[in-house]
Parts: sequence; C-alpha cells; structure tokens
Amino acid sequence: MTVVRERALPELLERDEDGQRLGALLWRPGPGWRAVSSAVLGGGLGERHWVMNAQVAHGYTRTDPEAHLAALARRAGLDGPGVGLMTAAEVARRGAARDGGADAVATAGIEVRGWAAAPGPAVPAPQPPGTINIVVTVPAPLTDAALVNAVATATEAKVQALLDAGHDCSGTPTDAVCVLAPAPRPGGPAEAFAGPRSLWGARLARAVHRAVGAALR
Repeated sequence: MTVVRERALPELLERDEDGQRLGALLWRPGPGWRAVSSAVLGGGLGERHWVMNAQVAHGYTRTDPEAHLAALARRAGLDGPGVGLMTAAEVARRGAARDGGADAVATAGIEVRGWAAAPGPAVPAPQPPGTINIVVTVPAPLTDAALVNAVATATEAKVQALLDAGHDCSGTPTDAVCVLAPAPRPGGPAEAFAGPRSLWGARLARAVHRAVGAALR
C-alpha cells in the first residue's frame, strides 16, 4: 500500500520592492519531499524543502532572477534546497483546487500568450515574467518517471483550462510548473504512473484544470 502524506498549504508573504507592495506564495513541506520543476531556481528533480512563487513588478528588467529569488528566500528565513518561481501576476489572486488529496495552486498572467508550436525564430534572451505558474502537491510518493509524467499531465490540464476559458493559446512563453510529492521510503512503494488516467494523475489534472480556471477569472 502506498503511504499518503498530508500536504502543506501556501502562506502569503508581502514585501516592498520597486515602489510596490508585492506578494509571494510559500510552501514549507520540509524535509522528506521531492519536486520536479522547470523553475529558474531549484529546477530539475530532487529533494526540496520549500517552494516560493514570487511576484515581481510589471516591466521587470533584472537579468539575475535566480540570485533575486535566492535573496528573497534568505529574507524569508528559508534554508535547504528549494524551488523559486517568478511571475508578474498578482499572487494574492491565485486559483486553488483540490481533488482526492491532490492540491493545485495557479497564478496567471496572460498578457503575452500564444501557441507553443507557433512559427518564427527563437528569442535569445530570457522573457519578462508574465506567466502561468502551477504548483501541485501529490501526497503519495512518485517515481522519477511518474514525476515527469505529472508535469506533462499538469500542462495538458492547463491548456484545457485556457481553451475552456476562451483563450486561443496553449500558454505564455514563461510558464512554469512544480510538482511536489513525498520521497519514497527506502524499499517502500511509489506510484509508477501520473498520466491523466492514472489514479493520482487524474486527480492532479482535475485540480490543475480548476485552479488555472479560477486564476484566469
């Protein structure tokens, strides 16, 4: 039997920066959790103790977002490995949903949006943050392959939410996703699949679909 652990809900932090009052969502699951993420700070796959989705000002021009996020983490008193995401969307207006224990929180800024396979040259420099950011917590251990599968499932659910909301696009150029799950115990079980018809993938997909839809509204 797979051991299911309860998730941590995000806190809302606020700070003054660039003459504005800006927010950040912070998850503190602590040791014993793994994440897979496309985030600028702490991206990839591995043990992660915290996740921060930090709001920045529109027109953000800094070229060191990883260092900026690391400084915000230190300011919040965080230590250990973590994940830092960035968005120009107002994080206080997040969308959140839960399905069968899978939790999803989304922030959505879609001023610059389009289709992933649109023709045209690549942009050589990093894009300014607008961004749909999605953080998902699955309370059951997942294998490495299932974590990667969960990212694909969350992305499919995001696109479905955009289409359902009447947006002719698959996302923005700077979308990011993070999936958190407990680390398997040594020799213990872990879910091998997280596709949209698997147990946890289906729950994750429904939670992401509703969370993104709420954030878009």
